[in-house]
Amino acid sequence: MASSTGIVRPTGQPTGQAAGRPAERDRGDEQDVARRLLDSAARLAYDPAVEVDWETPLDKDFHGASPEWSTLYGTPYWDELTEEQRKELTRQEAASVASTGIWFEMILQQMVLRDIYSKDPTSAEFQWALTEIAEECRHSIMFARGARKLGAPPYRPHRIAFELGRAFKTLAFGEAAYAAILVAEEVLDVMQRDWMRDERVVPFVRTINNIHVVEESRHMKFARDETRKRLAGAGRLRRRIHALVIAIAAYVIVTSMVNRKVYANAGLDEKRAVREARTNEHHRAMMRSSCSGLMEFLASAGLLTKPALVFYKRANLI
Repeated sequence: MASSTGIVRPTGQPTGQAAGRPAERDRGDEQDVARRLLDSAARLAYDPAVEVDWETPLDKDFHGASPEWSTLYGTPYWDELTEEQRKELTRQEAASVASTGIWFEMILQQMVLRDIYSKDPTSAEFQWALTEIAEECRHSIMFARGARKLGAPPYRPHRIAFELGRAFKTLAFGEAAYAAILVAEEVLDVMQRDWMRDERVVPFVRTINNIHVVEESRHMKFARDETRKRLAGAGRLRRRIHALVIAIAAYVIVTSMVNRKVYANAGLDEKRAVREARTNEHHRAMMRSSCSGLMEFLASAGLLTKPALVFYKRANLI
């Protein structure tokens, strides 16, 4: 098993020289945050190609995710499943979450690139943005390899969600882009923290989750900082419009995480599984608990308007 704690430097990673330039030191808090994030990435970064054990065959005695995070956990259908069926279901669900992660990371990368297109390439903020994109690229490859090793097919969002994502990555800007990025990262973060500590979860998935949690902590810090910064110059109408856009994006992301085909691929009755998953109060409570910190941040930023709350409640995030 490859170590999940080995640290490597990405090729070409900034090592602090740019942080010492007088011009950057005068650019205020924005550049200070970016420099700290660059320093963190230089000290603590992973290469999934060598950190994750890709060679050992999948051990089907393990779950793919913590059972308590399964969409069927706590339902009558879950009680009827054999332990082997439960493990296969969590492996398929983990692969679906990974596939959704790839989809949104592709959206994220394009939004960040578009945001920094005309900015000063010598600035710490510009260089951090490229560093974040590089980390997201590695994460997407890692998730793709992980889903394949779990024995899952390529799960894709529903066509409507897919096209909404295409529009969002093209049109979203400012706080709408960065707050939506934060939503996707925060929801994944809490569940992955549970998975990476759970010895019932297959070791290579725990390693993947560990890498993602460590590196995404930097991305969440940047997204929160950018959201606050962009909102500082937003008027009341723009704030209300973007609050709704962010909430709709959150709803689409969260409801796309587990593809309904995971049930059939795990050998279950798809229609019954979908029906029981939709009314599973245990899973709803898990989602609400995982998003409590996120909701507090959005409330403090003035982004929990009444129209927005409708979508957060429908997504079981509040």
